[in-house]
Amino acid sequence: MDLISKEEFLEGQVLLIDKPLEWTSFQAVNSIKWTIRKKFNLKKIKVGHAGTLDPLATGLLVICTGKFTKRIPEIQGQRKEYTGTITLGATTPSYDLETEIDKEFETNHLTESKIKEVTSQFTGKIQQKPPVFSALKKDGKRLYQYAREGEEVVINSREIEIFEFEIIAVEMPGVYFRVVCSKGTYIRSLAHDFGLALGSGGHLSALRRTKIGMYNVNNAITPPEFRAQYLEV
Repeated sequence: MDLISKEEFLEGQVLLIDKPLEWTSFQAVNSIKWTIRKKFNLKKIKVGHAGTLDPLATGLLVICTGKFTKRIPEIQGQRKEYTGTITLGATTPSYDLETEIDKEFETNHLTESKIKEVTSQFTGKIQQKPPVFSALKKDGKRLYQYAREGEEVVINSREIEIFEFEIIAVEMPGVYFRVVCSKGTYIRSLAHDFGLALGSGGHLSALRRTKIGMYNVNNAITPPEFRAQYLEV
């Protein structure tokens, strides 16, 4: 891979970063920004990402530099593809593994054909409520702050679109899936709602973002790999 010059970074670049597990998107952006500033002895440079990934998710983070940060809203609006695992038989307050299991359910009534059949309820334009453990703001306060303080908060549903919802494999209690969706879709909420529709409860136990529009995680590198390219040459 050809190294990018200081002038090119300032003029604007789109970087494809593979966010590691347990990193925040903010940490990934800061790592890239620090590397560029260190390499070229820059006091400042604009660096931002086109769509957050939760710490427990991995995969594609599109990072823009310099003048290309103006393109972030356009990139954010494009279709996204994810792969992951929904674990049936239990729910969590955060809809993923960030919090402990709060309820358990029977799964004996489930068959692979039933699981695949229910995906049709979640394709097309649907109403979805964001998780209470999310960074969305209500009355100037982030939803996860209400959740951690044990406060009840009314969350309005909103329209999102699921273009494809494919079950790749069923190895109970795990359901392996691929989803192509619109901006604003919470895969954690999809996992939770899917479990409810099956009468078994469910939560997201693994998630990887594989595509945003034309950008593919197969062409991405991790922040440590990016740092090694620029600071160990």
